[in-house]
Parts: sequence; structure tokens; C-alpha cells
Amino acid sequence: MPPELGAGRFRATVIGSPIGHSKSPRLHAAAYQALGIDCAYSALDVDEHRLPGFVDEVRRSPGWRGVSVTMPVKAAMARLVDDITDPARVLEVVNTVVVTGTGSDRVLTGHNTDVSGVAGALVAAGVQRVEQATVLGGGATAAAAIAALARLGAAECSVLVRRPAAVAGELHRLGGELGVEIGIVPWDEGVRSVRAADVLVSTLPPRGADGLADRLRADAHFATTGRLLDVAYDPWPSALASLWQQRGGTMIPGLDMLIQQAAEQVRLFFPEVRQDRAQVLDAMYDAVGAARH
Repeated sequence: MPPELGAGRFRATVIGSPIGHSKSPRLHAAAYQALGIDCAYSALDVDEHRLPGFVDEVRRSPGWRGVSVTMPVKAAMARLVDDITDPARVLEVVNTVVVTGTGSDRVLTGHNTDVSGVAGALVAAGVQRVEQATVLGGGATAAAAIAALARLGAAECSVLVRRPAAVAGELHRLGGELGVEIGIVPWDEGVRSVRAADVLVSTLPPRGADGLADRLRADAHFATTGRLLDVAYDPWPSALASLWQQRGGTMIPGLDMLIQQAAEQVRLFFPEVRQDRAQVLDAMYDAVGAARH
């Protein structure tokens, strides 16, 4: 680990591998400037092999307030924190670590703000209650999306995955914890679920849903009034998001989710600072040159 992450009274960082593409440093820096918080926020390339050493460094070093956690270390971080809150406990995935205390009394608490990020992005786009929901993908972000949909009232959720047998057990466990009936749909059979969705959340990597978009495009009768949140924000719009809008639906950029969850991280890192969420969101959108939705 580098001995110095930047000048500032407090320190925070985003970790993952690779990490060079992350927009989190710009988002957090803008928020701290708007709130008058002296915090240096940086990005560190940390994979699962280096994660225990990084956590030890955070425990030893002064000034730490928090860590933003991205892939591939979200699940591993859940096993290294001292305490874990819901919904991170239910998901068994941590994307936010709050550091409190000093010296030997330092405590690392794991949270999951991806749930708030998904829910916040959907609510900002006008979603009040979810009836028919579909999620693309079965990984950590999909789990957060299911939890967010449950928070918005979904009792059932179809999940489209390429390897149903590999994720069925975990998805059904999660559904049981959240009170959501999970319908696992093989990828090649998922077009019907997508057509019927009032809310569709794609948690796939960039271009991961391009083939699905092609299949929908071939159906001249496909139309929708639903809302699509596509967490892959580069390139934007995705092929699926473009088609969704062309056929009457509303597309919600993944950047909205990223900003919503980052604002929640700032609140958790500095609970003693009075924060105007609207001010924080405005600063973050301006920092990445995006329009607020």
C-alpha cells in the first residue's frame, strides 16, 4: 500500500481491480468540497489477494473515515469487517466500509449502499411502487437490485441468468430473506419476462445485453411503458437502453445509481456533518458533467 493517499485531515478511498475507470474520486471530492469537509479521497487497485493487507493498513493508520468497495472484493470484504448492517448482512456483500474509533478501538462496519442507489435512481425516475420486475444477471449487483425492488414493494421478481444452476441456491435464499418470490429464467428464454416488466434492471457489464436488445429489436410489435435501469453507464446509452426508449419506455442511466449510492456513502462517512442531500447530488452530477434526473 502506498504510505500516503493524499493531503487531508481525513482519508477515504475506493478499492477494486481494475479501478482506473472509477468515477468515485470525482464524485466524493465534489461532495466534500460542497460540504466543506477536509477529506482526501483516492482510488487504489486492490484485489482479493491484497485485500487483507489493505484492511490491516486501515486499522493501523489514522484519519480513515471510509472505504468504497467495488468488484471483485465486495463479498470478501463482508468477511473482514467487524460488524455488518442490513441489507449487507442479508446480501453477504459489502460495498461501503465505515471506520470509527481510534487505535485499538477502531471498528470497521460494512454497509451496502448499492440498494439505496438502485432504489433512489428508480424513485427519482418516478417509480413509486413496483409490480412486475425483471433483473438481468445473478451477481452481487443483481442481489442489491432485488433488495431495492423489494424495498419498493415487489413481491415477485424474474431473474434472467446464463447459468441457472450456479446461482439458483443463493438467489432463492436471498428471496426468502427478503420476502420476494424469485423466478429464475434461463437467458435464452427471457424475452417474455423482459417484455412484461414494469421495471427492468440490467446488472450486466457493458454490452452484456446487446444480444437481448437484438432479439427485442427483431420483434416489430415490441413496445413498453416500463422503466429500465441499466447499471453499465459506459458506453451510454447501451443498445438495450436505446431500444427501450425507442419503443416507448423510460431509460435510467447507471450513473444515476452510482451517484445516489455515493451520496449515501458520504452521509455514512461523515454523520456528524449536516448534509443537504440535494446539494450533494447537484455537486456530484456537475462533477461528471451529467444532467440530474
